[in-house]
Amino acid sequence: MANVSFNRKRVKLKQVLGIRARLALLAVILVTPLMFERIRSLEDTRARQIAQAATEFTTVARHSADAQREVISSVETILKSEAFIRASAGGISKSCDVLRASLPSNLPWIRTLLIAGQDGRIQCATNNMYVGLDLSDRPYFQQAQETGRFVLSDFILSRPVPSPTVMAVYPVSAFSGVADAVVLATVNLDWMSKVMSNLGGRAGITAVLVDSAGTVLAAPADQHSAIGRPLDNMPLMSAIADRALRSDQDEGSLSFLAADGSRRAVSYIRIAGTNARLIASIDEDKVSAAVSRDIRTAYLQLAFVVLFVLLGALIAAEKLVIKPIEMLADMAKRLGEGDLSARAARNRLPAEFVPLARAFNAMAAQLSQRERELIASNDRLTVMASIDMLSGLANRRGFQSRLDFEWMRAQQYDSELALLMIDVDHFKLFNDTYGHLEGDSCLTRLGESLSGIAADTMGFAARYGGEEFCLLLPNTDVNRAVEIGEQVRAAVLKLCLPHITSAHMIVTVSIGVAATKPNETLRPGDLIEAADAALYAAKHRGRNNVMEHGIQVIENSAAAMMLAASA
Repeated sequence: MANVSFNRKRVKLKQVLGIRARLALLAVILVTPLMFERIRSLEDTRARQIAQAATEFTTVARHSADAQREVISSVETILKSEAFIRASAGGISKSCDVLRASLPSNLPWIRTLLIAGQDGRIQCATNNMYVGLDLSDRPYFQQAQETGRFVLSDFILSRPVPSPTVMAVYPVSAFSGVADAVVLATVNLDWMSKVMSNLGGRAGITAVLVDSAGTVLAAPADQHSAIGRPLDNMPLMSAIADRALRSDQDEGSLSFLAADGSRRAVSYIRIAGTNARLIASIDEDKVSAAVSRDIRTAYLQLAFVVLFVLLGALIAAEKLVIKPIEMLADMAKRLGEGDLSARAARNRLPAEFVPLARAFNAMAAQLSQRERELIASNDRLTVMASIDMLSGLANRRGFQSRLDFEWMRAQQYDSELALLMIDVDHFKLFNDTYGHLEGDSCLTRLGESLSGIAADTMGFAARYGGEEFCLLLPNTDVNRAVEIGEQVRAAVLKLCLPHITSAHMIVTVSIGVAATKPNETLRPGDLIEAADAALYAAKHRGRNNVMEHGIQVIENSAAAMMLAASA
């Protein structure tokens, strides 16, 4: 059972892996590497594009960081100048006058200049609404007094008008060496954002300037809504906020998988002299969106090409292989069934199958020729099997076949059929006296004479066996048959074949005649028996004579009764 099951599975596997499937698989094997090579090329292009975009954007971000540093540096320079003037002037009145006159118009990112006393209260400002404002609780004020260095604050809301800003602070003590006033400037965040304009308007790219607490100070115009928001609240930035803000390195980069599943590369750069950092993020999926679309298109093209190739392979296999094979198989089947006229139409076959078709046609032609030769040989054998070679007449087999045919025809047309049974008188003595060769010659001469009479009378002559002959006479009644019997007897006498042991001294024959109308109650053998009975009677009457035998059918009898009557 296991072997049978295995064989069935093997047959099914062969059917599945037929010639169509194999050609389709070959086509896919040929096409798929080409398409995958194109996809691999696009993947490489995407990787190069992402790397190029990252490199380019890092460079642009670095330039933007340098620009921010120059902005802050220009603010620091102005503050140092004001601090020096305050330290040199020695009085608040003079320094305030200089302060109001020194706000440069070519530095629009400086909104207001201020001088605060040691107690943190604003003594003078380019905008009078700030005078008297107490800044002693501000961390940046305290840090500047403690360190004696330039300080850039984190993101704050200014007083008295709550607007987002960054304060730049420089202590006068840096020049005088005595704890004294500090010079401050409010920085216009809008201008800091404008400095980052070259980082905006790019798909998949986010850039922000953040303070030490991670609050966004500036961003390109297309990302302006992020200003004032903590970096932790920005989904695409929160993953790197902690590392970027607490890193001791001035620059760094990392890659990570964002919460939305996008692949991101992030670079951060510290603004020199401050705790602010410029953070730039690249969404690799968006940057490479065009190439990704090309890759998806390539996969679709691969699917369509594979489908097209499969269909083409199946159609080609059907037309170029399967159909020709089926056509040749059909021709071979017809040949096997005996249709020797089957030929393959070479003009309907691919060139590769033409030699096979030509070979099939040649084989069919040879089989047809051999068939004809075989039929001819069979005909000759049939004739030979039905002819007596000595007398040249039909033999007993041939006679029986002709008798059956003539019997049915006579029965069909309701005509009479007569039979002459002819026997050579004392033929055994002839053979004993003259030998078998002369006996054969005698039979041959008798056959020739009988053949001539048969031709004249439309009869059929045969050698029934030994020295006995017969003559079948279609459409002949008994009287006419007796007349023909006399012709035969006379023709034999005319041959004058010597026979010294015969009373007539020449070869003679005895003839029995029988005739009837074939019907359902008689059979061909009855006619032969009647003619034999008449021949027997002829021999008993002295030989060399003709006797007839009548066939009468007795009513309600299953057999025919034959009554002999003399001629």
